[in-house]
Amino acid sequence: MRVVFMGTPDFAVPTLARLAQDGHDIAAVYTRAPAKAGRGMSLRPSPVHALADNLGIPVLTPASLRSPDAVETFAGHRADVAVVVAYGMLLPQAILDVPRHGCLNLHGSLLPRWRGAAPIQRAVMAGDAESGVGIMRMEAGLDTGPVALEGRVPIVTGMTAGELHDALMPLGAELMSQALERLESGDLTFTPQAAEGVVYAHKISNDEARIDWSLPAAEVANRINGLSPFPGAFFAVDLGKGPERVKVLRAAAGAGTGAPGTLLDAEGLVACGTGAVRLTELRRAGKGGSASGAEFVRGARIAPGTHLG
Repeated sequence: MRVVFMGTPDFAVPTLARLAQDGHDIAAVYTRAPAKAGRGMSLRPSPVHALADNLGIPVLTPASLRSPDAVETFAGHRADVAVVVAYGMLLPQAILDVPRHGCLNLHGSLLPRWRGAAPIQRAVMAGDAESGVGIMRMEAGLDTGPVALEGRVPIVTGMTAGELHDALMPLGAELMSQALERLESGDLTFTPQAAEGVVYAHKISNDEARIDWSLPAAEVANRINGLSPFPGAFFAVDLGKGPERVKVLRAAAGAGTGAPGTLLDAEGLVACGTGAVRLTELRRAGKGGSASGAEFVRGARIAPGTHLG
């Protein structure tokens, strides 16, 4: 099939690679414009942009798709279908109407739960037992379209958002491959989303990253794991030169009592509103590597009874 691919981050890369491997005619790749990154703040193309360049596929990085010129350019690709994976830009109806078979979106949740910007992180933060990916035909509404295919992944205890993300990527690529095969043969059917169970995965705010120790231990652990590796939940503590941020990349609920935020032992157990959490992986600001809870407490020379703010 003749395809326009629209995606930006790592999550979209396996799907683009799989569609190219399957032999589809990828007319163009749309992605977000290169952004400043690294110490030198040089412009860096998105992961999808880099792969498209390697595959020799034309790349477009429009700032908007709402102008008549943008719609005309999009229509000029003469695509049978557009495949959209974490593109990062809303598609207006004029764009959705162009491809012969519409626009298919790979979404990182089990719809209608976790529509929106951060479905993978929100699923872990909420303590969901499972997550997944779905192939949806796009409509003007936010992730409201009917779903054709779905794949499920259990969220095991202690799983981080990063680990769930990595589990969903190849599953999503496989499902999209199946979807285009069935679409080409006329065997792809769609089911409207249920009206019940709609939950929105709002974009993660900076305020959510600071750990709130007053919450129950299970909720604190889920939030920490759901924000790992990015943006990373953190607390602040004086390590000898004033308050310093420390990111917590993994945690588990445990037993213990004390004032919320109090370090209870030398192994990284911290009191919460109810119960306690074991901090199992941490990283100090400006440091490259991570450490276990015990290694961090020992290396930072933090005594039990210290409050982590």
